[in-house]
Amino acid sequence: MVLQQPELHPVDAHPRRTSGLVVHEWIERTGGAEKVLDAVADAFPDADIACLWNDAPGRYPGRNVIESSLGRGPLRGRKALALPLMPAVWRNLQREPRLAGSYDWAVISSHLFAHQATHASVPADRTFVYAHTPARYLWTPELDERGKSLAVRSVAPAFRMLDRARGSRLQNVAANSRFVRDRIRDTWGVDAHVVHPPVDVAGLTAVPDWSTRLTPEEAAVLEALPTAFLLGASRFVPYKRLDHVIDAGSAADLPVVIAGSGPEEAALRARAAEATVPVTFVIEPSDVLLRAIMQRALAYVFPPVEDFGIMPVEAMALGTPVVVNALGGASESVVDGLTGVAVHPRLDPAETAAAALRAAGMSTLDCVQRARAFDTAIFRRTMTDWVLLGQDPAPV
Repeated sequence: MVLQQPELHPVDAHPRRTSGLVVHEWIERTGGAEKVLDAVADAFPDADIACLWNDAPGRYPGRNVIESSLGRGPLRGRKALALPLMPAVWRNLQREPRLAGSYDWAVISSHLFAHQATHASVPADRTFVYAHTPARYLWTPELDERGKSLAVRSVAPAFRMLDRARGSRLQNVAANSRFVRDRIRDTWGVDAHVVHPPVDVAGLTAVPDWSTRLTPEEAAVLEALPTAFLLGASRFVPYKRLDHVIDAGSAADLPVVIAGSGPEEAALRARAAEATVPVTFVIEPSDVLLRAIMQRALAYVFPPVEDFGIMPVEAMALGTPVVVNALGGASESVVDGLTGVAVHPRLDPAETAAAALRAAGMSTLDCVQRARAFDTAIFRRTMTDWVLLGQDPAPV
């Protein structure tokens, strides 16, 4: 079975120039939400960008990036402490001196409270929310460690009530997956379109062999890896379940490579010491090195329950089949049995091992073909047609 490659459309110049505002929670140096913001900013190059604070000031050169009052005070970057003030800031954007002008529309990238943002000049029907998720630590604390803290649990009921009331008024909402669309329906009572997030598939596939782009030091790291291995790559935090990748490697009798960094490194190394197979850690690999490692892997194993999961798509774009959790948005990108395998949420190591061995024999070409459906160009075109032409995104 060969999947038909979707047609890629360039972002055309739309007939009417409008004044727009792009809103994002806060801008960090790296992150999946920032990749979405990058694509939105590219789609609307003349729009101002508003955020609570901007920790990557050189990210959008020549653009008007406007920080809120929270970004100019002692609560800058202190998300937990600033939390109670965020809704009020978002609900009165026109009070910010540099946002006092008039806008025709607003596109909001939200994973906490930014979907509550309003500007007096923008009517509700010209406000477009791209929801990564309703706030996970308010609505699904079982999926986010931050929601288990005493401070969050004490204020969560009041914030959920406020969030539900304001979310229910939204008229134009896109979710990044069907999984999140269902969560939006349950939390805000709103029906959302599904627009999968952008992945730079064109850039990933432009280099047939990423090992040719490595520095000598990086090439030495790559060549020192086992000839056949399972790959786990993400931030080293508990919910990413990299411990399960190690256990699955032992069950499959295959070496494991763990790439990334984070606070769980010591715990993961302790788990690796108990494994029955070699486990190699590659700490903070460059993008180029990680791509080369992905291309060498038998399969990329991605166990967490994610809202979408960009990295499995990146792995497929590099020709590597994937194993994902059947619960969550990552399963929406995989064609089960063709470009990867979705495993039961209970995450049994033997089942994941069997899935990885099955996935390892799948077609590189089918993986790449499937990944093209998530290319950034498709996302940009969908967003500009939705916002500027009033064309609802096609059902997913």
